[in-house]
Amino acid sequence: MGDTGFASGQRSVMLVLHDVAPQTWPDYQPFVEAVDALGNVPMTLLVVPDFHHRNPLDKHPEFRQVLERRIVAGDELALHGYYHADDAPSPRTPRQWFMRRVYTWEGEFYTLAEQQALERIRRGIELFHRHQWPLDGFVAPAWLMSEGTRQALRQLPLSYTSDPQHFYRLPSFEKIQAPGLVWSAGSAWRRGVSKLISEWQLHQWRQAPTVRLGLHPVDMRHAQSRNYWLATLRRLLEEGRVAQTKRCWLADRGALAEAA
Repeated sequence: MGDTGFASGQRSVMLVLHDVAPQTWPDYQPFVEAVDALGNVPMTLLVVPDFHHRNPLDKHPEFRQVLERRIVAGDELALHGYYHADDAPSPRTPRQWFMRRVYTWEGEFYTLAEQQALERIRRGIELFHRHQWPLDGFVAPAWLMSEGTRQALRQLPLSYTSDPQHFYRLPSFEKIQAPGLVWSAGSAWRRGVSKLISEWQLHQWRQAPTVRLGLHPVDMRHAQSRNYWLATLRRLLEEGRVAQTKRCWLADRGALAEAA
């Protein structure tokens, strides 16, 4: 499908927390409390059902209660892989080596065949249904999806997936431009470069209908990146952008398209 591009209308900002799991929530909690203090700022939490095979949500009732309170507060939960770990056989080509050992070690859905992806995503959907959590979206770890994963998503009761700069409505994979900021925060020089790139991108996207802020647990472990995200969120809100979840933003676009 073609790229629908930018649309006119109310401008928004989406705050998206990646890799949400029992072991990462302590990193996020102070930041989430600071966001809550700003007022009505709903977030999208990308939840991993069993992070690195060590944190199955079914065994963490207190954390499930945290997620349920976030839903009541207006946040959206989306499915973020299942294990967030690349367990496939070792890479065999230079491209695979780069994508799975340099770009990331956590591209869980990068090599999966259609049936493997289908079974794993269905397990995640079943977990959400078991705990009565609304579910519209799936985001692959590191945004990496095999063709088998794409074919699997066409068969499942989900509304969207995404990559760093786009949403894709399911099952059609209609592409919608939705630019996003993300940092590489593991070292001081990476944080410095990430800040420069982010400021340039924000300038380029000042007229974009939405801007996504894609946060990771490592961002929360460094004052520079943590403070940047909070200050940027405040700035975008002060500029008149309205905070929305992914689900709500896509629903608004659908309503606008029907009214046109």
